[in-house]
Parts: sequence; structure tokens; C-alpha cells
Amino acid sequence: MERQYKPAPAVIVNRGHDVMVSWKGDAGKITIRRTEYKLVQCHWHSPSEHTINGTRYDMELHMVHTSAGGKIAVIGVLYKLGKPNEFLTRLLDGIKAVGKEEKDLGIVDPRTIKFQTKKFYRYIGSLTVPPCTEGVIWTVVKRVNTISMEQITALRSAVDDGYETNSRPVQEKMEDRYGSTIQMFELLS
Repeated sequence: MERQYKPAPAVIVNRGHDVMVSWKGDAGKITIRRTEYKLVQCHWHSPSEHTINGTRYDMELHMVHTSAGGKIAVIGVLYKLGKPNEFLTRLLDGIKAVGKEEKDLGIVDPRTIKFQTKKFYRYIGSLTVPPCTEGVIWTVVKRVNTISMEQITALRSAVDDGYETNSRPVQEKMEDRYGSTIQMFELLS
């Protein structure tokens, strides 16, 4: 997977179930198997929607990308409690003041969402919120980043749909097209 992100104008909005940063300009792209996917938005879930070897993390960032043909690719970045996250530190004031109306963030550089792409999990699944669109290429970064309690609290406090947590439960086991049993959102090393 090749990443080519760049700074672009962005807004922040509270969608009720999450806080979303949406790029209004060209924030760059990723390339997966010769298909380019433009970065459109990112949002957070707490706790994480993916688990690794049974471990559910404190937060998960979803970076949503779309191709010219309408296909979707999402990068999932997991976070555990620790040092503050640089990207969220820059957005903290906007997160604390966010409402239902879009708030201009100015230029936001997605490259400050630092994650390694050498080791990752990949599968074809669906979106985790309605309409649960099928055929989404998921790439979950294996290395877990850190986030501070203040950042977790700010994101959880902004969610106003009546739930402190805003993540989908781990899904039931199923068979993939090759007859192997897999656990959706449960990733094994």
C-alpha cells in the first residue's frame, strides 16, 4: 500500500455517533493494487471496533477513502492509553467546541496521523455503520499508537447520541470464500 497524503482545507462536525474531520480539498490518496483511493474523511470509535488476539483497544481511527469508481477503502489505526496523539493534539480545541454545524479547521495535514504500513491486516468487509456497505477494503495497522486520557474524554464527550461508547461489537464468526473460519473485526497475529 502506497500513501501520498498532503495538507488540505478541512472541517470538523459532530455526527451524533462520532466526530468527523472531512477534507474539502485534495488531501491525497492511497494506492492498493493499482487502484487509487482519495482520502475523504476520518472519524473515531471508542473502544476500538477491531480486536487483535482478543484485545480491544481504547480508541480506533478510521480513515475513509474512495476510488473514482465508487469503491471504499478504510485504514484502521488502533490506540491505547499513553502519550498524547500529535494529530489529536492539533484538533483538541475543535473537538471540544464541535457541534452539528461544520466548523472550519483551516489546513489539516493528514500526514500527522502517523502510522506504519509495513505490517497490517487486510480483509474485505463492510462499513460499520449504516448502510453497512459491502465490499470495503479494510487495512488495520498492526502497530498500536498511543492517545491520552484527555483526548479519549474529549472524543467521548462530543458523542451525543446517548452512548458513552460509539463502537460496533465484535461480529460473529463466519466462513470466508475459501472455507476458512474468520472472525470479523477479530484479528489474529
